Amino acid sequence: MSTEINYLVNGPSDAAITLIMAHGAGAAMDSDWMNDVSNQIAEAGIKTVRFEFPYMVERRSTGKKRPPNTQKILLGTWKKVASDWKEEKRLFLSGKSMGGRMASLIIDDVSAAGMICFGFPFHAFGKPPKNRIDHLKNLSSKLLIIQGERDTMGTQEEVSEYDLSKAIEIHWLKDGDHSFKPRKKSGFTHEEHITSACRAAVEFMQK
Repeated sequence: MSTEINYLVNGPSDAAITLIMAHGAGAAMDSDWMNDVSNQIAEAGIKTVRFEFPYMVERRSTGKKRPPNTQKILLGTWKKVASDWKEEKRLFLSGKSMGGRMASLIIDDVSAAGMICFGFPFHAFGKPPKNRIDHLKNLSSKLLIIQGERDTMGTQEEVSEYDLSKAIEIHWLKDGDHSFKPRKKSGFTHEEHITSACRAAVEFMQK
């Protein structure tokens, strides 16, 4: 393994499946959300591996909030991580929001069985998708997107109109937002949706 990137690993060391998880734009790899998802997936017998992009590493060391790195640096980091873990028995890439979107840009070019995105940012808040979905039209790698129905970066109604590759599967969470949190009136809880998301991710990797 590389000594340049610090990894946070959960689950059995000899697992048949390894899932690499990248964080979103605003929260670190050990945020409550990332901890919860990583732990639940690890409990299913899958090794989970987390890492941080350079701007988040800097924020951790200085305590000062930094904006995400340029796309070139984010993609370069992802490629390095995928290379570090390419010898795993069965490797999947994943990420929350931005981390997942960056993985989807390299998945067809790296050695992996597929990928999962937890809350895909199809567009910025209140803006059209622009070029964020162009690569998704011809994606050949298997991709599972787990999305809240009322995600402000891609609602179910909006996404249904996109021309996406047949290799993409979407698991919708009833009334969930970008972090999968539903409103009380939905009858679901945030915890239930996170568990549902983890279960869908595990089933996708195991099939």
